[in-house]
Amino acid sequence: MFVLSNLYTARLMRSAATVSKTIQTEKVNFRKVQSNHNIYFKNYCNCNKMTVPTIMRVMALSITTANRAGTIIRDVMKKGNLNIVEKGKDDLQTEADRSAQRCIIASLTKEFPNIKIIGEEGGSDLNVKDDWLVKESDAEFLKQNCPEELQELKDEDFVIWVDPLDGTSEYTQGFLDHVTVLIGVAIKNCAVGGVIHQPYYENDGGMLGRTIWGLKGLGIGGFVPSYPPDNKLIITTTRSHFSPSVQAALDALAPNEVIKVGGAGFKVLQLLEGKAHAYVFPNPGCKKWDTCAPEAVLEANGGTLTDMLGDHYSYNACIEFPNKRGVLATNGKIDHCEILKKIPESVLEVMRK
Repeated sequence: MFVLSNLYTARLMRSAATVSKTIQTEKVNFRKVQSNHNIYFKNYCNCNKMTVPTIMRVMALSITTANRAGTIIRDVMKKGNLNIVEKGKDDLQTEADRSAQRCIIASLTKEFPNIKIIGEEGGSDLNVKDDWLVKESDAEFLKQNCPEELQELKDEDFVIWVDPLDGTSEYTQGFLDHVTVLIGVAIKNCAVGGVIHQPYYENDGGMLGRTIWGLKGLGIGGFVPSYPPDNKLIITTTRSHFSPSVQAALDALAPNEVIKVGGAGFKVLQLLEGKAHAYVFPNPGCKKWDTCAPEAVLEANGGTLTDMLGDHYSYNACIEFPNKRGVLATNGKIDHCEILKKIPESVLEVMRK
């Protein structure tokens, strides 16, 4: 009995050892398969990055990054301490401006280290906390077909213009619906792609935030544009930088209605949403990061944005920042040149100076 018991025990031990060895072998095999899968997935992603045109990848990441920046802007407002700094006359900067820009530039630089990025708030600390570093791109945008003329671009062809919080004065005064996040993509001097995010846009159901994009040759997304009535002229202009030149232009155009709002991004949205026909601003008050994204989005929808003399601004990396000749934008349903012809010579002379 004792011998049989020992034999039985020995068999059990050998059986257990075999099972253990089999399990260890399976674990090794699983790790090999998993490793191979990870290598395959990594190679697939790298291959995918190489096959998806850079402009599409830049736009897709800009969409999700602008959305994240909008959340940061709301978070700063909720905390109640804006930490306002006065950069110049009527030129404020808040903690929301600084934080949103760090999020945007850190995220885009991480993915596109060789592309020039210019932000309104100057140099930014790119060492941001993990939840500010956006890694996911907008999957729906990546389903779009890239325009043929934009498929073979080099990194040096790009300049990204960032206004992390357009409408800072309005933000500090509580006009939150005027606030936008602007990411403009310029290719060889021209505004080609743009993202406009509204942190405080209220969607059906009460959820906040809306992101609109535009890419020339592709169109726009994020909402359905509309147009104002044809039997009247509605103009949107500045609410905080009014001047004799602005008044003279309005007098000459004789609009049926004038809508005064803050921020270049929000003014262009008035055109895209069918609330106004034209955006008239004969003042040297805005800069390239204010107009690059709005110009691209508006023109992707058939509109036009130029200076007050009818020339497009250049957006290369070496250009001066101020838009010294003001802004004129039209929605594509009225004649841009006809509006230009009505601007008084006295106003144009101020712009030429």
